[in-house]
Amino acid sequence: MRGTTMDEIERPYDGCGKCLLGVRRLSRVKAATTSPERQREDVLTAAATVGGHIIDWADDWEVSGATDPITRPRLGPWLRDERGKYDGLVAAAVDRLGRNVVDCLNTGYKMRDEGKFLVSYGHEGVWNLDDPNDENRFTMEAWGAQMELRAIQRRNRDATKKIRAAGRPKGKPSYGFQYVRTVPNGRVDRVELHPHAAEVLRTVAQRILADPANVSVSSEAARLNRLGELSPTDHLAVMYGKPAGGRPWYPTSLRNMLLSEAAMGYLVHQGKPVTDRTGNPVRLCEGLWNRTTHNALKDVLHASDTPYRGRKTNRSYLLTEVALCGQCHNRLFTQTSADAPPRYACTVRNKGWKNAQHCRPAPNMRVANLDALVEGWFLEKFGHGAIVETVYDSGNGVADRIAEIKASQQRLRADREAGLYDQPDDAEWYRERYIELSRELKELESEPQRPPGMVQRPTGETVEDRWMKAPDVQARKEILLDFGVRVTVFPASAPVRWVPGVLHGPEQDPLSLSGSFRTAGP
Repeated sequence: MRGTTMDEIERPYDGCGKCLLGVRRLSRVKAATTSPERQREDVLTAAATVGGHIIDWADDWEVSGATDPITRPRLGPWLRDERGKYDGLVAAAVDRLGRNVVDCLNTGYKMRDEGKFLVSYGHEGVWNLDDPNDENRFTMEAWGAQMELRAIQRRNRDATKKIRAAGRPKGKPSYGFQYVRTVPNGRVDRVELHPHAAEVLRTVAQRILADPANVSVSSEAARLNRLGELSPTDHLAVMYGKPAGGRPWYPTSLRNMLLSEAAMGYLVHQGKPVTDRTGNPVRLCEGLWNRTTHNALKDVLHASDTPYRGRKTNRSYLLTEVALCGQCHNRLFTQTSADAPPRYACTVRNKGWKNAQHCRPAPNMRVANLDALVEGWFLEKFGHGAIVETVYDSGNGVADRIAEIKASQQRLRADREAGLYDQPDDAEWYRERYIELSRELKELESEPQRPPGMVQRPTGETVEDRWMKAPDVQARKEILLDFGVRVTVFPASAPVRWVPGVLHGPEQDPLSLSGSFRTAGP
């Protein structure tokens, strides 16, 4: 029979009745591991012993044995009959199917009920779950795998508790931070800020605090995606020598990072800082910002902030949201076709808008022409203006320390209300610590404070420098919107085709860049 020699073990599906799927799984893939190769040899050997051949591989790397096989990324689609025909599964061992008795039995009974093979290395022939002896042995091996998983989980929990009690981190570093190890693959010796990632997150926080009315986590996530910044998941993968998967930034995850107390350099467990014996949070290293900035971000990123609040700067043309129709005063849309250059045009009358019933003739203008005209006008008018950044200043540190003490008091009160200090010795420690914090708070409140707020500082750049350094058309559009620029386009029959302008009003300073900087005047 074909498929009995090692040279013929791997070949496409041919309907022979023994077209088997190779199953491999590993919880952690390291450079030094040889498990994938060993599992491959075991699977090929097991397939050969039953006269079958491998048509494909369901390789689930970095997948825990606690994961239900039917939900695994590579094996799951086969079990859900989404990948094509196959006659059975071959695994290097039962624990490669899973480390849960119920999951293993469900997979085994599925193969039995569908008349498919179930083979594992070390077991002679095909598993026959209708035979009590085979069923008992399969269950025992699955049970052994589950017991091993529970032992691993218990050891990990105990190790995590000890490491946390010692004030050391365990797990993956938060975005903006990195672990430093003096010995490769050894214990974490210290935590440091990651130079690039820390600057990315600080810039996001600064932009949001400088202009919360127009800059949101959604617009910032879109900006980071446009710039090609690695998302936190891809950044972590690259840090540990793995390829980036091209995953995007998401507003929700960006918001969570900005609001997490881990950003202040604290050791965090279940979303709360781990405290030491004095009741203060354990600090791993310098934070991305301090408590005052953290509270300011909490005030800005409140729960009612919708995911799509902020200016619409994600369109692929410079003047969308900027160019207006001179006839009906609605914004212009972009028209594209395969045989003509793109144009800015007023199309709202064709859409049936009531305020555009008399918009005839509707103006339109080539995108390249209008973009060039607006760019030339803008740089001539504002290009020589010096840029002064508007940044958030957290003050002289007194307010930050006061905020830290109040946060510590709040944590103590919450723990007391939860019943953590009911014992006499614990209650005495609680009173002493709370009195100590109150005394320190009173002393700080008597010291002079420089309150936090927005301050301006020169950058040494001009508006033209910032314009020329803009990485894409969207960044330049943000500059136009920061200046409140609007462009009105008229039909060809009008005396002029386009008129640029800058919005004026109580909230529109024509020289004000309402985002993160402003001009000192051209």
